[in-house]
Amino acid sequence: MNPGIHAGSPSANTHAITHLREFLAFKLGQEEYGINILRVQEIRSYEEPTQIANSPPYIKGVVNLRGVIVPIVDMRMKFNLAQVSYDEFTVVIVLNIDDHVIGMVVDAVSDVINLSPQDMRPVPALNIAINTEHLLAIGSVAERMLILLDIEKLMRSSDMGLINPVTQH
Repeated sequence: MNPGIHAGSPSANTHAITHLREFLAFKLGQEEYGINILRVQEIRSYEEPTQIANSPPYIKGVVNLRGVIVPIVDMRMKFNLAQVSYDEFTVVIVLNIDDHVIGMVVDAVSDVINLSPQDMRPVPALNIAINTEHLLAIGSVAERMLILLDIEKLMRSSDMGLINPVTQH
């Protein structure tokens, strides 16, 4: 990050979106979201995780992924969306953030989208379930609109409790 640009400031988000070009598009309910493709380790079919006592409702549990214990976050529950049943399209996007492996459950994965800076618009001030500091921009390609998430900032947030702030880079 450039000196003088601080995370969370509008110029930090503007700086970030000028350098992020490829996004993995996925569905949550009727909306389409996008995350930085460089944070995606793999995409797996959904399997029921082992539940952990006293974890927040959106933490579905953990799975063993080739010897690595991976927490699974249900993004519908995290964003307070209507509960949808798990079906053959439900997948887990496995993320790698600061050497932490985290799985996020989504309704379906669409494709990888290349966005140029002119395809991205600032996020308007909204009263929504997602903290707007976790949003990069609104991407627009042809007839599609994507809500572009700052997945690193979201997964590092204190309310998620997945990445210890001491280990952040």
